[in-house]
Amino acid sequence: MGIIHDAGQNAAIGLPVTRRLALLGASARALAPYGLRAESRRGGTLTIALSSEPTALVSATTVVTPALSVSGKVTEGLLRYDFDLNPQPELATEWNVSPDGLRYVFRLRPGVKWHDGKDFTAADVAFSLLLLKQVHPRGRSTFANLTEVLTPDPLTAEVRLSRPAPYLIKALAGAEAPILPKHIYEGTDAASNPNNAAPIGTGPFIFKEWVRGSHVIYARNPNYWDAPKPYLDQLIIRFIPDAAARSAAFETGQVDLGYRTPVGLADVERLRHHPDLRFETKGNSYSFNVTKLEFNLDNEYFRHLKVRQAVAHAIDREFIARVAFFGNAVPCASPIAPGLREFHDPTPSPYPFDLAKAEKLLDEAGFRRGANRTRFRVPLDFNPVLDEARRLSDILRATLGRIGIAVDIRAQDTGSFVKRVYTDRDFAFTTNGLSNLFDPTVGVQRTYWSKNFIRGVPFSNCTHYANPEVDRVLEAAAVENDPARRVELFREFQRIVAAEVPDINIASPVFLTIYNKRVHDHSLTANGIEANLADAYVDA
Repeated sequence: MGIIHDAGQNAAIGLPVTRRLALLGASARALAPYGLRAESRRGGTLTIALSSEPTALVSATTVVTPALSVSGKVTEGLLRYDFDLNPQPELATEWNVSPDGLRYVFRLRPGVKWHDGKDFTAADVAFSLLLLKQVHPRGRSTFANLTEVLTPDPLTAEVRLSRPAPYLIKALAGAEAPILPKHIYEGTDAASNPNNAAPIGTGPFIFKEWVRGSHVIYARNPNYWDAPKPYLDQLIIRFIPDAAARSAAFETGQVDLGYRTPVGLADVERLRHHPDLRFETKGNSYSFNVTKLEFNLDNEYFRHLKVRQAVAHAIDREFIARVAFFGNAVPCASPIAPGLREFHDPTPSPYPFDLAKAEKLLDEAGFRRGANRTRFRVPLDFNPVLDEARRLSDILRATLGRIGIAVDIRAQDTGSFVKRVYTDRDFAFTTNGLSNLFDPTVGVQRTYWSKNFIRGVPFSNCTHYANPEVDRVLEAAAVENDPARRVELFREFQRIVAAEVPDINIASPVFLTIYNKRVHDHSLTANGIEANLADAYVDA
């Protein structure tokens, strides 16, 4: 870990502050989404549907979507963000960044208590940020330049960096960078700490129970720092793996809310006509996704560039977006999603859909068709969190079969999928969905940076891709303060990986939040349902 200075050390922070990003007493316009609404109603239960059960209830060591969905209800962050990714107060009330980008000072909210009654202090912030640098799947890149966190007093945390991190001020939402209780995690293995399954936090909801295979229940925190919030008495998270069952649960009112298009895509148009259901696209700007096919570059077949190029020529992105996603996706050949407009390169793939070219490349690679017309056989694993994953896998099996690659699809639960791909590395290739988040350094670098090949860390560099030039470009972009130069660097990165195809980027989903009309104020931040839901309320 880096250095943590206890309160009292370096008490004079004395450097001039040249950029003030926000204050607790900021304008009413800036804070309006988080203020008390006259119509907000106290009481009631809100039920959220998830397609898969989380592997943990705290997103400190995992970024699996179900964990992100629940973590922020208990474990908060320093900041929250409006739809345009402007930072707003949460556990920090004021923050300043030095002109050189190497020093961030956070003034923390006074009077905040952990759910076990202990005081929340700067020591918790220092401990958490340094821990996330070690154990969080994206933390190695997000906090790569973090060297130390000073705590001159209990309500001040000063973050020191070795080099600039222009994305860092956007990286501090609760689900992305949870602030953990130091007194519970210190001296333990963060990944196996019991708090991950029965969390204690500062948030608006208190953990009550986790019935494996069924649900999680949270109760209202009566001592929440932002009284009179939360308005709900109870929050229930239900795990409903079957897409048809989730659609039925929305239709019958058994569940009230779900995000990232929580029903089968084939049901969306029918559900739009339900009188009690509403649809929303806001609340997804913190986390743009790209669905992709990731190769195991250690595999006996996919370590060959021409084999990967052949598979790329077999991908018809327009067809997949129309059929696998029922039109709820944008074809995307880049690892950077179209939603990140300033960084996204719209250049088409250098390997357009061309089955004849694919056949030729496989012949050149030495994998000719055998007597049964098959070149080789490989398993294909898919991430079960994604509704479209099985349909996409079926399409890929069919199209790859046309060029002589026999595919056996393997289905498994989320935990088994993560273990197989990221720990055991017992896979050939996989359909997966990776969040770009709010900046490519945080969301994209982790899957292409050779230094982020870490067994056992979910959603890191599972392909085992290693290119020194790509490392150089990504590392330069991570510390570049000139926005135009950062764009140039990320364009260079996209050109290199497009040619080398360590993976094949296919489409960027268009996510929908579906909710019962009795639910209000559920998606007020850039990360929508992944935020703490302190403002949410339901009609009687």
